[in-house]
Amino acid sequence: MSSEVSARRDAKKLVRSPSGLRMVPEHRAFGSPFGLEEPQWVPDKECRRCMQCDAKFDFLTRKHHCRRCGKCFCDRCCSQKVPLRRMCFVDPVRQCAECALVSLKEAEFYDKQLKVLLSGATFLVTFGNSEKPETMICRLSNNQRYLFLDGDSHYEIEIVHISTVQLLTEGFPPGEKDIHAYTSLLGSQPASEGGNARATGMFLQYTVPETEGVTQLKLTAVEDANVGRRQAVAWLVAMHKAAKLLYESRDQ
Repeated sequence: MSSEVSARRDAKKLVRSPSGLRMVPEHRAFGSPFGLEEPQWVPDKECRRCMQCDAKFDFLTRKHHCRRCGKCFCDRCCSQKVPLRRMCFVDPVRQCAECALVSLKEAEFYDKQLKVLLSGATFLVTFGNSEKPETMICRLSNNQRYLFLDGDSHYEIEIVHISTVQLLTEGFPPGEKDIHAYTSLLGSQPASEGGNARATGMFLQYTVPETEGVTQLKLTAVEDANVGRRQAVAWLVAMHKAAKLLYESRDQ
């Protein structure tokens, strides 16, 4: 990829919306697949009472809109200002109690797991039915739209074309499966995480534009390097979380 194309993908601009300042991609097509669109606010004329506690709005009881869900609340039910990274807000914004809790949980992904994904990790990568894995560095692109795999060759997988993620683990009690199917992004809700199981690898299924069928690859954490393995396991856990956010974005 040329530096010019890369710069175009990563370019951002500052815009002002009714909810606050947002740092968004200069080209909408290069927006993060984990992002959420700003909601339509419930019109003021339809907001006579708080949609949480049913308090009647008047001169003393002002109405406020939650920046995440767009619903109308009184100050008591919508007083928290917390970061809302998935909508690219520069500063913390007003949210109702329920949305604020969700946004605070997501902040951990942006503050921790996303940095791990961007840094990348080394895996043994097996494409399709190939029996010969290739040592490659797998990382998320700066605009969060692609998985880059670099070794003797270079591959780019667009995140939105990933259909299934399965986390490979070890450490389950006897009788339980070795493969922990975290989420099928086009299927049912994610399963709960398993006890003390340790991530060892991951299956990804994805489609390639203008081709038929589904492509599969397997990532396996390298066994013979303690530091590298720890980094790979952290990357798998981060991708585990990213899959859930991607599922939610598609389900919006």
